[in-house]
This record gives sequence, structure tokens and C-alpha cells, in this order.
Amino acid sequence: MKMFRHCRILGAVVLAFTGIDGTALAQTPPSTLADCHALESDSDRLTCYDRVSGRGDAQAKPAPLASPAPSPAPAETVAAGAAEARSPSMIAKAWNLDPNSNRYGLSFYRSNYLLFARYSNRPNDKPFTPVFDAAGIPDQQLDSTEAKFQISGKLRFWSTEDRRWSLYAAYSQQNQWQVYNNDISRPFRETNYMPELFVTYAPNVSFWGLDLRLLNFGYTHQSNGRADPLSRSWDRLFLEAGIERGDLAVFARAWYRIPQTDSEDDNPDITDYYGHGEVNGIYRWRGNSFAASVRGNISTHKGAVQLGWFSRPLLGPMRAYVQFFSGYGESMIDYNWRQTTFGAGIALSDGL
Repeated sequence: MKMFRHCRILGAVVLAFTGIDGTALAQTPPSTLADCHALESDSDRLTCYDRVSGRGDAQAKPAPLASPAPSPAPAETVAAGAAEARSPSMIAKAWNLDPNSNRYGLSFYRSNYLLFARYSNRPNDKPFTPVFDAAGIPDQQLDSTEAKFQISGKLRFWSTEDRRWSLYAAYSQQNQWQVYNNDISRPFRETNYMPELFVTYAPNVSFWGLDLRLLNFGYTHQSNGRADPLSRSWDRLFLEAGIERGDLAVFARAWYRIPQTDSEDDNPDITDYYGHGEVNGIYRWRGNSFAASVRGNISTHKGAVQLGWFSRPLLGPMRAYVQFFSGYGESMIDYNWRQTTFGAGIALSDGL
């Protein structure tokens, strides 16, 4: 009896050291699905099924690694994307300020147009009277309705790699043509020539919701190329700023007239009428362009305003164009002559 008791104690010690449960040892491991089905414990039954099917011997597959979360885009990238989403700058496009733009090239400058008919409420005959008197010809009446056209372009012949600095030459020509006046052989009443040479800088500065896109500084000559007493001319240095906001672009220009000697000055009082600067604005809406120009001399209360409407393109770049002018200096021969004119025709560019 003692020996049996010692055997039991020895067996318990062995089982304790080996970690074998006596109950599990007493049970024969099931080897068929029927044996597994007979087990009452859910966990034992599942373990039995896994053992019979061989699943318990298979190594567990590692869980797939989760894809790393994308890092947030840098603030600079977000800002650049937002800038690209906005409509492109009108001034940057017109003046080829993009670093990838053509480094050299010819483009429009001021508006290019042809008014088939331009009516004046007060045609200026006076400058031509001395010419007619000297020739012994009776005064000729000018028609109130004539044609008017302007051509204007600019050439960039030097620029830095980033297009921030550029050197331009520009040329504009405006003609008033008495094309319907058969009595005086349909002459060009006035032709104004205006070559310019200037430097441009793109500051790209923003303030008060406005974008300062362009600064121009240079020299301009304007004359009508005639001899006395019809000669008119002046030379200026100018500084111009181009500002925009959305679909509105504004150019403010101030100038200084280069003095001439009394014997050479055909129009010493021209700044009394033209003033010392002008402001030009263009607003684009649904393909249409609305233009306005204001200049004058505050001290003399003389100046002029010009308004224009350019339709959306009708045939290629061609648009319908309507122009209204009131004040002094529609042309150089009329610099001290006040009149109001209205004309209609076509245009190739709106001045930007």
C-alpha cells in the first residue's frame, strides 16, 4: 500500500515537472472527425478539428503590412497648386513673363484697330489755314466723318533667363484719314509716329489684394512728321506700373517732358493739355474687353477720356470695336483742340 502511495506521489512530481496535465494524459487524442464531434468543449472541439485537418501544424501566415500613410504635401507645393488653379495673369501672358516663354519675339503693344467711320462733333480746320493761305487756296472743309486706324507692336530683343528683366523697342502709329472727302482728294489728315525704347522689370509683389506685375522705364518720341506750321513733336521719359486683379489690368504712366529750345519747340504748351501722366485700364468679361483711358493736367483742368468696347473674337482674332473720345489731343495736330468723337470698326488686339 505504501509503495502504491509512493508511486502516485512520484508520478505527480514527474507530471508537475514535465507540465503534462493528468486529465489530458488519461484521454486518448481523437483521430477522426467523429471523435472531435463528441467533445463537449468548444475550444477542445475546434482544436481537434484543426489537428485532424492538419491546420494546426501549418505556420501562421504573417499579417500583411499596412501601407504607410502618405506624408502631407509641403506647404509650398500646396500653394503652387493653388496658384496654378487660378486663372493665368493677363499681364504676364501679354508681356511673356513666364520663364519658359520665348526670350525674343514680336507681340502686340497698344490696341490695333481700324475704325471704318469716326464722327467728330467739331473737326479742326484751323491748323491747315496757313497752308491754304500760303498756297492761295480757299479754305478746305474737313468732313466730320473720317476713318481712323492704329498699328502698334513691341519687340523684346534682350531678357534674363527668368524673364524678370527685359529690354524692349516699340512702335505705334495712328492715322486719321479723310477717306470720304473726295473734294480734297481723300488725304491723310494726320499721322502720328511714336517709337519707344524701355526696360521692363517683373516684381511680382502683392498688396491690398492687387498684384504688381510690371514696371517699365524708358524713352518715347512722338511726332506727326510734318514741317512748319503743321509740325508737332515732343520727347519724354516715362515710368509705368502694371497692376492687376483677376480680370482687371491697370497701367499707370507718369512722364517727364525733355525740354526743347524755343526755336525748336513746335508746341511749348503741350503739357497743359496732355498733362504729366495717364491711366489705362482693361477689364475682360466673357470674351469681351472694356477699355478706359484718362489723362490730363489738374492745374489747367484740361485733359481727355477715351472708352472702348472690344467684342469677343468673331473671325480668328478679329473683333468688333467701338471707340468714344472726349477732350483735348485725340491726335497731335489736335493737341489743343477740344472735340468729342465716336467711331466703330474692327480690332485685332485690345491693348494688352
